[in-house]
Amino acid sequence: MESELPPDPASTPVPAATPPATAAPVAAPVPVVQAPPTAPAYPDRSTGLMIFGILEIALGGLSALMIPFMLLGAAMSRKIAGAGMPAGSYVASICTYSFAAAALVTLGIGSIQARRWARALNLILSWAGLIFGVFATIAITAFLPRTFMVAFQQAAANTPDAPPMSKAVIAVILTFVIVFFSIVFVIIPLAFLLFFRRKDVEETCRRRDPVERWTDRCPLPVLAVSLLFAFGGTYALLLAVTTPILPFFGRYLTGLPASAMLAALAAVDGFLAFSIYRLRLAAWWTAVTLLLLRLVSAIITYRRDDLFRAYSKMGWSQGQLDQMHSNPAFRSGLGMMWWGLILTLVFLGYLVWIKRYFRGAAPASSAATDASFMPPASGSGS
Repeated sequence: MESELPPDPASTPVPAATPPATAAPVAAPVPVVQAPPTAPAYPDRSTGLMIFGILEIALGGLSALMIPFMLLGAAMSRKIAGAGMPAGSYVASICTYSFAAAALVTLGIGSIQARRWARALNLILSWAGLIFGVFATIAITAFLPRTFMVAFQQAAANTPDAPPMSKAVIAVILTFVIVFFSIVFVIIPLAFLLFFRRKDVEETCRRRDPVERWTDRCPLPVLAVSLLFAFGGTYALLLAVTTPILPFFGRYLTGLPASAMLAALAAVDGFLAFSIYRLRLAAWWTAVTLLLLRLVSAIITYRRDDLFRAYSKMGWSQGQLDQMHSNPAFRSGLGMMWWGLILTLVFLGYLVWIKRYFRGAAPASSAATDASFMPPASGSGS
């Protein structure tokens, strides 16, 4: 008989233990990272930089062509009794045209290569050329008709048998000359200014020339003043060697005294050019003070002394002095000298405007890396 015993526990299957229920993992919140604003995609202006560079090189070539014309004029004037000017006047003109040709060709090459310094210097040169060109064109328009009439009257007196020139022909000649000066001294600088001040032109130069240049270490408005003082010092040194004449508080200095004073002014202008580039506040005060002194000295001298007598001391012939005296632009009153005084006042006002860029002496340890030497991000001076 089978015994009725309970089944063996070992042979009975035991159900697997159910793991305890756990909560589902909660995903950690993903931080929302805002993408940095993308820089605007500026179009590349390399073609425009090349076109303006070629135009600038052509203008430099035209300036160089003036050198043989000056040499020819000097040679021909020597053959005409009483018409020749001192050799220093021709030397000064030749050096001026040579410097202009070299500067324009260099800036043209830099523009073709999209260099940062070329863009900055072209922008400064365009502003200076436009301001000077507007004043020069206004002065030429004011004085040229009377100058032409005096010249034609003198020609008619010297050649009584020649037929008189009609007023229509004179008007055409005057119109042509004024339009030519307007194109060269106003339209061309304005075109360069409108191109080089564009943001896409600046970005093109930054991409193609990523290296920091010396023009980047100073705000463009201040850099313009520094370069003007450097140019003024160089020109004063040239005048000291070639045609020494200087208005000095009531009289015109000529000869050795004028050369010594011009050399001293050249040294001061050179020091101011460097110190203004370094944004030294003392240099700004010195520049304003000296400019006021020069302005007062020029006004007193223009009112008291005779410019033609000073030119006579420098060796100018009587025939040349008579021609200058008959020119309305060189007479007293609203002559070219007073236009120069107006430009000086404009420059003085500009000096007052750029004072915002200057500060006191910086520590020597941070002078080389001071951020204030960098121009504003928007391209100051544009």
